[in-house]
Amino acid sequence: KIYVDLGFWQDLKRMGGDAGDFAQAYVIAHELGHHVQKLLGIEGRMRRLSQQASGAQNQLSVDLELQADCFAGVWGHTTAQRNIVHENDIDGAMKAAAAVGDDHLQRMSGRAVSPESWTHGSSAQRTAWFRKGLESGEVSSCPTFDGKLTP
Repeated sequence: KIYVDLGFWQDLKRMGGDAGDFAQAYVIAHELGHHVQKLLGIEGRMRRLSQQASGAQNQLSVDLELQADCFAGVWGHTTAQRNIVHENDIDGAMKAAAAVGDDHLQRMSGRAVSPESWTHGSSAQRTAWFRKGLESGEVSSCPTFDGKLTP
């Protein structure tokens, strides 16, 4: 089950994102991406590594979130193959991904951009990983951990 606070769609628009159908689908697909990570054992390996290397927790969190964005893109690829998504839909999802980037959120709250405090990645990172999955359609194209996790 995925629980989404329906007020989030208004927050997303307020943050400069798009809350159209495909943008909302991106958010839901991102959350489903976390479920895929759990099923594949990625989330558990990341948590264990995070406990062993406490200074790497934020970066590992960013890697996990960016991979979920990439997995959302893999799902998006299937919608493009079925001709149920168009370029303006994709633009809306990209706008949503950019709106929830840590750098954008920090700027919106009047704070300085502080990459060491990020837990989800920058707007550019989030859109790039979503696009990578969208273009490839392959889970294997989502190696955000760069070999940090071992089975």
